[in-house]
This record gives sequence, C-alpha cells and structure tokens, in this order.
Amino acid sequence: MSEGLLLFAHGARDPAWARPFEVISERLRAARPTTPLAMAYLEFMSPGIEDAAEQLVAAGCTRVHVLPLFLGTGGHVRRDIPPLLDQLRERHAIEWVLHAPLGEQEAVLQAISLACLAVLE
Repeated sequence: MSEGLLLFAHGARDPAWARPFEVISERLRAARPTTPLAMAYLEFMSPGIEDAAEQLVAAGCTRVHVLPLFLGTGGHVRRDIPPLLDQLRERHAIEWVLHAPLGEQEAVLQAISLACLAVLE
C-alpha cells in the first residue's frame, strides 16, 4: 500500500500567509522524501483539494492521510471538508483518511504552550 499525505489549509488572499505551510511542506519532504505529499487550500489559493488529490493519485497512492492545518474543529472542518472528501472518494477508488485538525493534536498543543511560555522569558 502506498500512502500519501494531503495537507489542507484555509487559504488567504495574501500570498505571504501561506509561507508557514510551505515551510512545513519543505520540512516534511526533506524528512520523508519517498512519501508523496501535496498541499491544498480551501479557498483563495491553489491548488485546491481536487488538484492536490490528483497529484497523489498520479503518484500511485492507495491511501491518503488528510491533515487539516486548522487550529480547531470549526465550521470548515465540520461542514466543508467531509463533503469534499466524499467527492474524492467517489472520483478515486482509494482510501481517504481524515485526521483531527493539527491544532488539536497533543504535540502541537505542547509546542504552542512552550512558545507562549517562551514569550514570558
């Protein structure tokens, strides 16, 4: 089974907004050069989720881990992402695994807490 990673962020009109996500993508590619990875945006930026999904399917992925780069489970994560994944499941006969938003994962909560404490030092 070939696994891939689809990072999914909101998007913004200001291209500078995407820089942290580009850094994350670069670091992940360096750490896992053989793992197919695609970055996608919900709105305002490209690629969208369908184009990113096409990249991973073309790379031979049979399972794609979808990681929302959101701080929490808000409206986009609850209302927008599930129907988008349903469409991908209809178009591509591979497994799409939706994970909890990045901001709800323990390692991220710990890192944010440490960064906040560092401000006080």
